[in-house]
Amino acid sequence: MNNFEFCNPTRIVFGRGTEARVGAETAVHAKKVLLHYGGGSIRSSGLFDRVVASLKGAGVEYVELGGVKPNPRLSLVHEGVRLCKEKGLGLVLAVGGGSVIDSAKAIAMGAVIDHDVWDFYLGEGEPKAALPVGTVLTIPAAGSESSTGTVITREEGLLKRAVNSDLLYPRFSILNPELAFTLPAFQVGCGAADIMAHLMERYFTTVRHVEFTDRLLEATMKTIAHKAVEVLASPRDYDAWAEFMWAGTIAHNNLLDTGRVGDWASHDMEHELSGVYDVAHGAGLAVVFPAWMKLTMPTDPARFAQWASRVWNVDTDFWTPEVTAREGIRRLEAWYHAIGLGTRLADLHIGKDRLDEMARKCTDGDRRTVGNFVKLDSKAVRRVYELAV
Repeated sequence: MNNFEFCNPTRIVFGRGTEARVGAETAVHAKKVLLHYGGGSIRSSGLFDRVVASLKGAGVEYVELGGVKPNPRLSLVHEGVRLCKEKGLGLVLAVGGGSVIDSAKAIAMGAVIDHDVWDFYLGEGEPKAALPVGTVLTIPAAGSESSTGTVITREEGLLKRAVNSDLLYPRFSILNPELAFTLPAFQVGCGAADIMAHLMERYFTTVRHVEFTDRLLEATMKTIAHKAVEVLASPRDYDAWAEFMWAGTIAHNNLLDTGRVGDWASHDMEHELSGVYDVAHGAGLAVVFPAWMKLTMPTDPARFAQWASRVWNVDTDFWTPEVTAREGIRRLEAWYHAIGLGTRLADLHIGKDRLDEMARKCTDGDRRTVGNFVKLDSKAVRRVYELAV
């Protein structure tokens, strides 16, 4: 196990009706905020009115900025930065899923600098300050409600890039599982795939003697595998949603990173898919991850066999762990299909014409490799895309 430091400062307010506390939680940090959200669902559900009533009741003024799309766009981030600076706003309140929260984090960084926040996403410097961020989570998936990360897409060049900084931990996040009751089935499936990917990225490591976090990751993967099917069958099952939502937060709050180094190549490769084709992140991960596994499994078949046995209940072939590993990959693909997702590029209506472009972008023109479990150059990245065709 590697040395590590762990601190997650996000205050979690979990349970039924907890969105009523958003005003009190926000007022601790600012009295004038940017209220950031996506489309019309928070209005039609009544959540917008409840959030606004809570803010007003706590004496908090707000400026609205809606319109966040999946794979959140840099142009809207720029608009949020402008509003924060012009109106003197002191916090960005994200009401929505991971895309809204990622956009809010980008705005929070951009509001306190004189240059373009996109510079950070290109690796040109690191943020030294940021406005505080608060969240009301509506879609369990990205884990951004309690993480250091933000991912933004720049329309020019179709680039999707990430920033991680301890400054981006939300100050508070309100998690009411009831807010997920009306999610479309496809969004539920994509959210489950995103959470599972966060767990698998951490699980496939070259660090030894990490049995404790192995077991935590395996338990969380099994929980998501079961609860995703349950909430799809019973969309208003509060208890199933509560476990799903909390597991999604724990999956990406860095607790399960402790003492180990994750891979993250599949996320990098999927970012090119959703950057170029604007597909849902979870749907892209369901295509990329099995292909990555098929390429990299021979590097450490014992770890894949352990995952297959402990997570997917595959009978262990002690003499040929590759057989156990391959069955685990097959069961992962079957689970994706059971929650309504495809596992091939064709399922996303993507052909082979831009594989070279995506492999080149993913590796910055072969100036870097991606992944830690196995380091992949552009040729290997292209091979993963080919395995997904």
